[in-house]
Amino acid sequence: MRAAWKKIRYRLEWLALKSVTKLVPLLSRKACYRLALFLGSLGAILDRRGRRVALSNLRLAFGEEISSERRAQIVRESYQHFARTTLDFFWSPRLTSQNFSRYVEFENRAAWNEEDTRPGKPVVVGCYHYSNFEWLSIVSAFAGLEGVVIAQQFKNPLLEPIFMELRQRSGHRIAPREGAVMHLYRALRRGQRFALLVDLTIPAQQPTVTINCFGLERCVTFAHVWLHQRTGAPLINTHCEPLPGGRYRIVFHPKIEFPAGASLQEMAQACWDQFEPFVRKNPGPWLWMYKHWRYRPLAADPAAYLFYANISEEFERRLDERARHLPPMTATVTLPPGTLV
Repeated sequence: MRAAWKKIRYRLEWLALKSVTKLVPLLSRKACYRLALFLGSLGAILDRRGRRVALSNLRLAFGEEISSERRAQIVRESYQHFARTTLDFFWSPRLTSQNFSRYVEFENRAAWNEEDTRPGKPVVVGCYHYSNFEWLSIVSAFAGLEGVVIAQQFKNPLLEPIFMELRQRSGHRIAPREGAVMHLYRALRRGQRFALLVDLTIPAQQPTVTINCFGLERCVTFAHVWLHQRTGAPLINTHCEPLPGGRYRIVFHPKIEFPAGASLQEMAQACWDQFEPFVRKNPGPWLWMYKHWRYRPLAADPAAYLFYANISEEFERRLDERARHLPPMTATVTLPPGTLV
């Protein structure tokens, strides 16, 4: 009975998602933008659990720098930006290589000089769940920076082809999630490009490193810096910023130059340190309702950490590796959930 209901539920989810992909592109750009703002504001009210996480994250990250009223405003903005990203993703069939510049502009594209952007030159790109990270991927391919897209895994396998079609229509190539790191390694060796979303927490029992983020310790992937280290491909951070009226700006950061002998942890920290000032300046577009700090150090005061953070032996091991400058376990480099490009 349970298997039969699961099959029916999967089919209903597919039908609902398929309907969304057909209906959303029919909206005007203005209507899509306004609908996303409304749905985001509604989500900030109805999603009590996520709202609590977001408020707690902001309180710990900024302390008394911002008022409770400002925290509530940032939470609403965060939900709105996520709603915009989601709706815009389904609206993206309206984007083409001829019209994308109406909606998206680039900043510091010179950070990728001619040597780095020419065909056959491998590049590793670090991306963040900030503003419209979906369009960052799609539009970059339209602009000639196509690369490898890692297939996203869903519990409902019927949904995968829909997302794959949307993500590769601008020129990206799909690679299977199983053995993804080796696929990316071989892609770099072939002179291809790829990007990773590097700001999500990875379970501490998996190969990870700890970094300091807003003064708190967390576990993240080191796949991007490991691949940079192994292949010598340049590593460049990039993020998407919101502009008025539903437009966006894709910002390329300066190429990261790591000191000789830098550890994977130090390299991952340098990547985050380059991006954190942008979140501090404009926190609204970041994904604050996500549990970024799932673990707390054993020696930390529970009251000084997040209500959802737990003690973990594996997390203590990651902290010890950092303190003793030990290399992390690298038998299986883990990609973060939701890796796009």
